[in-house]
Amino acid sequence: MFSKIGELIFENEAVSKTSDFKMGLEVEMHRVDGTGNLSEEPYPAAIGDQKINPWITNDFLETMSEVVTPAASNALDAMHYLYSINTALRTALSPGEFLWPLSMPPKLTPERIKIAQAGPEKERYFKEWLKHHRVAEGAPCGAHINLSIDERLITMVYQKMPERFADEKEVRNYLYTIVAQGFVRYRWLLTYLFGASPIAEGNYFETGKELTRPVRSLRQSREYGFGSKFTPDYTDLEHYVQVIERAVAKKEIYTAAQFHGPVRFKGATELKQLQKEGIAYLELRMLDLDPTSYVGIRTGTLRFIRLLASYFIMSPALNKNEVFDALEVAERRNELVALEDPTKPSQLAEAATALIEHLKVYIDLIQAGPEYQELIEDMEYRVKIPMNTPSARLVRNIKDGSLTEYALKRAKGYQKSALLALHPFRDFEDHAKLSANELKAKLFRGSWEPQHREEI
Repeated sequence: MFSKIGELIFENEAVSKTSDFKMGLEVEMHRVDGTGNLSEEPYPAAIGDQKINPWITNDFLETMSEVVTPAASNALDAMHYLYSINTALRTALSPGEFLWPLSMPPKLTPERIKIAQAGPEKERYFKEWLKHHRVAEGAPCGAHINLSIDERLITMVYQKMPERFADEKEVRNYLYTIVAQGFVRYRWLLTYLFGASPIAEGNYFETGKELTRPVRSLRQSREYGFGSKFTPDYTDLEHYVQVIERAVAKKEIYTAAQFHGPVRFKGATELKQLQKEGIAYLELRMLDLDPTSYVGIRTGTLRFIRLLASYFIMSPALNKNEVFDALEVAERRNELVALEDPTKPSQLAEAATALIEHLKVYIDLIQAGPEYQELIEDMEYRVKIPMNTPSARLVRNIKDGSLTEYALKRAKGYQKSALLALHPFRDFEDHAKLSANELKAKLFRGSWEPQHREEI
């Protein structure tokens, strides 16, 4: 089951470090009014200037609020940050404003759509993007997870295998690459387990290209959802950079920042510098919002992501000459799963069961805690009974081809909870200027507790 690196990690009793990722979260949600239309209110003044606020900003549309957390050492801390900052955003909304809990946007009406006032550079980028895309293509929201591998693990692998790696940067690049390959290769499973965008509201589709039935995840579909339309290459960092640079040269994307693949190598902003300095962390972009969560994602989902990342580190990697073709197959599988009827068994149910069986064995081998046993049982149950997947549950709430009634009920309930909660911040405009460490200190003074404990 283990690769040579996995065996080395296992023999040195360092398996726990393979899941000790620092984790940062970015969660986007639209601001809407009480009828489920995009809000016409300005960016909330109580949370400072959207051009400089690192914790609550706008992404593409003025209504598209994005909460960004500091890096956390575990899933519980990550959720604590997310609850705190999300609640700060909710309590800053204008009366009658709410956060839309679905990945697919509410009904789009031209007079309500405004591009984010995020500064001259970003606004130029948005305007250039709109020359090649419809507004609707940039409107879906999601949850992004940033993962950085424990540096102690990287150091140990280098010290134990100096004949294989020239330095720690090479180890780092290798480990991040095989984790990225793993997530892209099994993205279809995440789409099945966590897909939650079965339909779109009015004016999302191009005329004549409407989908007439619910699916597992519109957002995760290459044809209908959000993402770059060219195929990235995760063979290694060099291939990754080359393909993105080629896409920019061909004007398939405007800038490297416009690459919105399922996984992004992160570090230096410029691609050439990234190639020189190496990968610092991964950004995972394959999760729909979970509308049953106040913050759009659950702790169990984060644990499953950490479990998969650990499993990928420990498992044999694809041969370099097989990576591109294998991930092209994975792309087709993801499209297949994304556009399946969410209430029926997946065509890849057998493959999903096989991977989950491997994960169950892996959990036993590394002696993971009972929370992981419960988690994998839940994932297995979703595969066996598709009606327990998030998208299938949403289908039950569709009325007259719309989820607006359901979404507004959720949004108003969450907003009421936020207003009743003890506000974690006073004068957030000042808190927006804090560094990550200063913000962490404020959040962990113990004066605020989340209201939705069942999500943690």
